[in-house]
Amino acid sequence: MRENGAHASTGLIFRPMKKPTRNPARSVVRGPGQVRVIGGRWRGSKLAVADAAGLRPTPDRVRETLFNWLAPVLEGARVLDLFAGSGALGLEALSRGAASAVLVERDPMLASSLLATTQRLEGGEAATVIQADALRWMASQSGASYDVAFVDPPFGSGQLAPALAGLLPLLADGAWLHIEGPLDEPVMLPAQWSLHREGRTREVRHALYRHRRVLPAGRDKTAGVATLQADPGIPGTPDHERSDP
Repeated sequence: MRENGAHASTGLIFRPMKKPTRNPARSVVRGPGQVRVIGGRWRGSKLAVADAAGLRPTPDRVRETLFNWLAPVLEGARVLDLFAGSGALGLEALSRGAASAVLVERDPMLASSLLATTQRLEGGEAATVIQADALRWMASQSGASYDVAFVDPPFGSGQLAPALAGLLPLLADGAWLHIEGPLDEPVMLPAQWSLHREGRTREVRHALYRHRRVLPAGRDKTAGVATLQADPGIPGTPDHERSDP
């Protein structure tokens, strides 16, 4: 897969160094808890969860389900994690084989904590941490082409619709999009996007969408389309059918 070009930004860009000049653990945000990377090369690594308003890391069961869905398409993927927070989704993707990940977080304290985390992980230089407002940052981008994107705006912020409007032009043909939000929050996507899987908890709906590849005239419309396997917990489950964690 080709690499993205340079990332323009309306905020600060933090790029992890292979050999930090200081102990990154000193910069880790101390919060009420931690989450762990579930699988891949960083399995078991701890990610700090800061005591910050609106920070709500994706639950372990939801992450495990999501990355089971994405397993066939993560290798070499270019990932974008908007409203990154603890970085649990973007870093999980890197741990499981993604080639690169851009993590966008507005809060300076959380962005600094993300940088410290990537510095202490072997191979963490594959992550780029951007401290910026996600909507403004996306408006400054051109020529980006991400294969997988995670969108989880703060609940009640009203940012989902504008975030999707800014994000879709940055996604590659055939990309995968994961959206997490309140149960009653509508998701409006163009006709080229179809629901692939969805799940629900008592408070959250999470859904994976896929973009229909644009194929040259005369080619079989089913050719070259990445297809994920049925939910391993429910053999034969159709793409549109919900899989509750």
